[in-house]
Amino acid sequence: MSRQQPNLNFPKRGILLIPIAFALIIFIAKSTETIKSGEAGVVWKFFGGVDPDQKPLGEGFHIIAPWNDVFVYNVKQQSISDVMKVLSVNGLEVTVNGTVWYRPEFDKLGYLHKTKGRNYVNDILDPAINAAARSVVGRYTPEQLYSSKRDVIEKEILEEVGKELENQYIKVNKVLVEDVQLPKTIKDAIERKLRQEQEALEYEFRLAKAKKEAERQKIDAEGKAAANKILSASLTDKILQEKGIEATLKLSESPNSKVVLIGAGKSGMPIILGNQ
Repeated sequence: MSRQQPNLNFPKRGILLIPIAFALIIFIAKSTETIKSGEAGVVWKFFGGVDPDQKPLGEGFHIIAPWNDVFVYNVKQQSISDVMKVLSVNGLEVTVNGTVWYRPEFDKLGYLHKTKGRNYVNDILDPAINAAARSVVGRYTPEQLYSSKRDVIEKEILEEVGKELENQYIKVNKVLVEDVQLPKTIKDAIERKLRQEQEALEYEFRLAKAKKEAERQKIDAEGKAAANKILSASLTDKILQEKGIEATLKLSESPNSKVVLIGAGKSGMPIILGNQ
């Protein structure tokens, strides 16, 4: 009776399948790319490099050729903060703390990668911000920088940054000037001047208020004098007698006890004696 020989080819086949499976895993891994939310990918092709007119890869799962590569960019709004020492219009050094909100242009991401590279913030954006800040701050004196409206300076820097970054495929959305620091001696002198100007304005306000009050009192007095003059002119002796008689009649009707004496003088006005 013959025995069945074991199949020795199966282990050999299994060993051969291991590197094939491993290579397949690598192939699949190299052929896929997942773009996260707020990101975009620029495809670099082994044959031809980057096509700047090709639309960037949006968020999601993508299949690409394993011999190509994908460069992922953050296309969300981002910020960069800096402390810059710049000169005012009269040559005084001023320290400006600011923050800029920016993002790369999505549709031009291929051009940005091809012409600027992934280090565009340090190579392009930061120098443009410094140049714009120097240009704007150099238009003002330290006093104007200290007391001017912050939003005016921010707007001018934003406009200058836009000019510097024209055709650079970077969009700056907002510039925030957080602080403008002057040398202590200059700052103290400006604050003293501002206090003196405020005190002068307050003094002028008090003088104007007192002047208006004097004018009001004068007008009020003149009105009362005119009214008394008119009243005095209208009060004749006959009218006074009639008023006196009317008052006497009203008093006589009062329940309180009294004595009414009719005067015999020229005016003939009554004299009233009460019970008290």
